Amino acid sequence: MARERDGLLSEKHYDEDAAIVPPDSGSDTEVELDGAGHVREGDRDILKETEEHEKLLHKPSRLETARAAFGFREGRQDEGNNAAKARRHRRKKSRRSGAESADKMFEMESGFKDTSSQSSTDSEFEGTKWDRHAPRKSHRGRLTMIYLAIVALFVALLFGAYKASTKKHSLTPTMHRLTRYNNGTHVFRPTTILVSLDGFRADFLNRGITPALNAFIASGVSPKYMLPSFPSVTFPNHFTLVTGLYPESHGVVSNQFWDPSLQEEFWYTNIKVSMQPKWWNAEPLWVTAEHQGVRSAIHMWPGSEAHIPDVEPTYVDKYNGSEALSHKVDKVLQWLDLPGDDDEAPTQQENLRPQLIAAYVPNVDADGHLYGPNSTEIRATIADVDSMLTLLVEGLLARNLTEIVNLVIVSDHGMATTSTNRLIQLDDLMDMSLIDHIDGWPLRGLRLKNPARDVPILYEQLSQEAAKSGNFDVYTLETMPERYHFTQNDRIAPLWIVPKTGWAVVEKSDFDVAEALSTGKEYAPKGLHGYDHEHPLMRAIFVARGPSFPHAPNSRVPVFQNIEVYNIMCDSLGIVPQPNNGTLRLPLKTEGLNSENDRPGSEPIADPIDEDEHHEGETSDATADPVEEEKHPQEEAPDVDSNSPVEAPTEPEKENETTPNDEQGSKKGSWWNFLHEELEKAKQWAKEFVESIKGNKKGEGDPPV
Repeated sequence: MARERDGLLSEKHYDEDAAIVPPDSGSDTEVELDGAGHVREGDRDILKETEEHEKLLHKPSRLETARAAFGFREGRQDEGNNAAKARRHRRKKSRRSGAESADKMFEMESGFKDTSSQSSTDSEFEGTKWDRHAPRKSHRGRLTMIYLAIVALFVALLFGAYKASTKKHSLTPTMHRLTRYNNGTHVFRPTTILVSLDGFRADFLNRGITPALNAFIASGVSPKYMLPSFPSVTFPNHFTLVTGLYPESHGVVSNQFWDPSLQEEFWYTNIKVSMQPKWWNAEPLWVTAEHQGVRSAIHMWPGSEAHIPDVEPTYVDKYNGSEALSHKVDKVLQWLDLPGDDDEAPTQQENLRPQLIAAYVPNVDADGHLYGPNSTEIRATIADVDSMLTLLVEGLLARNLTEIVNLVIVSDHGMATTSTNRLIQLDDLMDMSLIDHIDGWPLRGLRLKNPARDVPILYEQLSQEAAKSGNFDVYTLETMPERYHFTQNDRIAPLWIVPKTGWAVVEKSDFDVAEALSTGKEYAPKGLHGYDHEHPLMRAIFVARGPSFPHAPNSRVPVFQNIEVYNIMCDSLGIVPQPNNGTLRLPLKTEGLNSENDRPGSEPIADPIDEDEHHEGETSDATADPVEEEKHPQEEAPDVDSNSPVEAPTEPEKENETTPNDEQGSKKGSWWNFLHEELEKAKQWAKEFVESIKGNKKGEGDPPV
């Protein structure tokens, strides 16, 4: 049937007399089929050449390039490619057969083949090629627009996330950082002085010998006491104060410890070792400040000489245990007297005023160890340090900076008395040959030669001894109290003996307890710390006043731990803190005012005392019943003579003339007038008291512990 149709449509059948016109050999677009409908051999070559030309003209897509680059030519990918080729071939074949059928229909109707058929076929072919390439260009354009939209959206999301995270943590500090203060002669940016009184126990405020500190508390804001971090020793806690991190997090886990990774021992008195940056694994306050354009001046703060990456303080003073307290005050005031960034006169960069000043005062801790926290000598030292604060506040008053500069006074821990009768001989508790290293003091961290075998055995053995005596506790890293935050660091030994407050663990090579008891030998030091950080004898202090603390005078805040100080300091300077363990931020939320009978340091705390412990030079009654401070300590001090320093100019207070709008300013002025009067009356008394016993003191300049 098919042959009949072909015959009917053929030129010969239509007109037998018509001559057969040979096809135009110049056309490269027509493809003829044989009688069976197959492509002729010559036409097949034309199709192949056409496909090759199209491949050369076709620009591969990114997906095709990626597939070719990664060799995706097997399995289903090959099948997909073959199917695509077959579809393209069928489409081409269909287009060509359609063109050929149209030619035949035209010839049948017209009786002959129009010579214009070649050109029309060529235009149709060109049109077909144009139609085939046009969608591809449009498709590539749409893909380009989609890619650009995705990139723009991604950039917008990144920027939004950055702004959101920055705003959450730094909006308030940044706004505060823009604040400027004028004392009448100079412009000050936010400035904070941090003073640390090492070893100043909270109840030292209740002995009637700290009029300056008590007056400062009455004009500022403070908790009843501040908790140190465990272990309650100097280096870990001073680094916690300026990082906001627990010792397990910042790496300085004790005053002495072994690092199993470094295979080295940290010993705080060995400056060549301890002041290497590899031991200090956190960013301290002065680095945070310097990174954000705030100059820092650090006076003897533990760790400030360690070159902690990646920036140094603008000013730094090396440790000098014998430095006079008055020299410390002079140094702080000299830094404040430097020109500032906002002064009109041009200045040299290296001589500009710092905004962060941190000063370390080791005297109370040193004499607390040497003489004990209840000795006559420590009372003189406490009064001496209080007199130093008098000079500092007087310097601020003279410069009209009391409402411009923040002053924050802290301590790192308390102090407990020791006794030969309260010693634990480690040699009597265990086989000393099992020990590889001993960390810490007075608590002891034990690193054993065979920890896998010996830690469980010794833990059970020592726990039984602890239950019998009740003088110490034993912990592994698994049983350590969670509130200590003292497990997550390889520098923490796997087994710890923690004595009760007032007790100490000693090795026979250092101190033979049995021999000392038989001969009457006294144990030194007379005062120790490092115990449970929540014990009352380990309590520290925190007092603050200045523009960043706009609270009513004598305000009280809830008790907090010293991990909070870093955030408070950063907020007072208007800088963004590094991530830390603290949560407290400015402004502090108060819980009322301190009362006369419930003020910081007012709670009586008794040291452990033995009946035979009363020695000459110690004030034993201060241990059992701390001396209660008089309501008006200035009454004990002598009147100010004519040689006393002249008061800084202040506006005289006028009774019954204060308006409601002036109430707040008058209250501030009256409190600073009160403080000024307290300081003046206390200075002469403190000087006479200190000088009367100054000759009894010795051993100054020892390193802090």
